[in-house]
Amino acid sequence: MKLGGIKSVENAHDDSVWAVTWVPATANRPSLLLTGSLDETVRLWRSDDLVLDRTNTGHCLGVASVAAHPLGSIAASSSLDSFVRVFDVDSNATIATLEAPPSEVWQMRFDPKGAILAVAGGGSASVKLWDTSTWEIIATLSIPRPEGPKPTDKSGSKKFVLSVAWSPDGKRLACGSMDGTISVFDVPRAKFLHHLEGHFMPVRSLVYSPYDPRLLFTASDDGNVHMYDAEGKALIGTMSGHASWVLCVDVSPDGAAIATGSSDRSVRLWDLSMRASVQTMSNHSDQVWGVAFRPPGGSDVRGGRLASVSDDKSISLYDYS
Repeated sequence: MKLGGIKSVENAHDDSVWAVTWVPATANRPSLLLTGSLDETVRLWRSDDLVLDRTNTGHCLGVASVAAHPLGSIAASSSLDSFVRVFDVDSNATIATLEAPPSEVWQMRFDPKGAILAVAGGGSASVKLWDTSTWEIIATLSIPRPEGPKPTDKSGSKKFVLSVAWSPDGKRLACGSMDGTISVFDVPRAKFLHHLEGHFMPVRSLVYSPYDPRLLFTASDDGNVHMYDAEGKALIGTMSGHASWVLCVDVSPDGAAIATGSSDRSVRLWDLSMRASVQTMSNHSDQVWGVAFRPPGGSDVRGGRLASVSDDKSISLYDYS
């Protein structure tokens, strides 16, 4: 796989762009790129040419995370204002407003079937699961302390959850915390299973392989990307190359590669068979907060796409083959 620069939009937002995801295609429209910014807006972009489709407002502080339902009909945005807004993608009508006090939500993800929205943050060492048919909380997954807590860990602040990822079968939820701990939960039983260790700084992003429900990729401020057997509790690989914090990671639809973004301003492509970085893109001029591969499907898909967003207010779109 090789990335090619296809399109960049400078000043795509009026402030740092912190969040990006793809809204899957529906029967009535192609896929869209969804971005969230500290300028308090969410924007939708046409997926092949990055033409702005529309701008959504409704938050009173910066947008920290965006998520799209797997059917492409609804999406959600979370903000530093402690609210999650769920909206209809095509009409922009608000479907639900979820409160996550006392503080901001850092990341959200719909499960593979779209039945549950996992919301991480809210100032506690827990993840809340919302039923997407009723928008009621159906479970709160609390992260226990590892055995032998660090002497400095006198409060739950170190367990503040920054990131969440669903396994492809929807049975597991992995959560990354401020102290570098990764927690794995059995979702049907709402039960904590175990911690994955190896990182010692915040885990801001993590993602499961689309084909292997055991394989988990994690990105950390320690500058490393880890591969775990999330069921066997084993660290099976470490990939290094970024010069600073690794802020985001996503896996390609075929499961053969991952992309990462870093505070070193670069986007890297990693070949998983080689477990090595094979390409570095340096078109951003500030920290790269989000990378996202476009999911397969839809009549508009003319090849693979990867998007990245940055503190420099820009969006970049790459093709790959």
